[in-house]
Amino acid sequence: MGALLILGGRSDIGGELARRLCHDRPVVLAARGEHGMEELHKELSDAGATAVHTLSFDATEVESHRDVVERAAQLAGESITTAVVAFGILGDQERAEHDEAHAFDIALVDYAAQVSMLTVLADVMRSGHIVAFSSIAGWRARRANYVYGSTKAGLDAFCQGLADRLHGTDLALITARPGFVIGSMTTGMKPAPLSVTPDVVAEAVARAIESGSGSRTLWIPRALQLLAWIMKLVPRPIWRHMPR
Repeated sequence: MGALLILGGRSDIGGELARRLCHDRPVVLAARGEHGMEELHKELSDAGATAVHTLSFDATEVESHRDVVERAAQLAGESITTAVVAFGILGDQERAEHDEAHAFDIALVDYAAQVSMLTVLADVMRSGHIVAFSSIAGWRARRANYVYGSTKAGLDAFCQGLADRLHGTDLALITARPGFVIGSMTTGMKPAPLSVTPDVVAEAVARAIESGSGSRTLWIPRALQLLAWIMKLVPRPIWRHMPR
């Protein structure tokens, strides 16, 4: 079956996917620092993972990405056949409008670092699935969160091209496009229409992986796809006043 690598081991969705995909295989949880994953470590062991390892990983240190993937495979003792790129930050839109360093940090973590890691995974892995997370926020940038939205727009475009590159190989890319995700990253924020929780996103991705199909893009929930097309039709004078 091969090893499962979660890049963003403390993320809500990454943890939910690990719980669904860990049975009878080694798991590597990679995150910035190895703290805060003890409970998930125990849950995965109890759920049937053959071994659970933690690995310190800083997404902003892009020069270390290939080494991180190689060390993960060494820890697992098997080739990685499922890799989940679940790290990211929401950032502060208001701050990013005036603080170029913060705007750069959002772009680095949510776009550039993900492009780097996905490129490494596509080069190193020979078969299985890579999972990346786009968002409805990238479908049409809104005034209220255009910095974060722009990173998701760029990442989504990259993923569509990467999926085409992998077509016909034994490696597939699952690109998830969820709506507003109610979780630790969005605590205190008002949920948007068609919001989902991390378990719903993870379940949809896990089903896509277990189906054995090739690369595909998932709207989560499916009704979000219709909303997305409607969003494209809203005139800009109205659109610029849309909330996050």
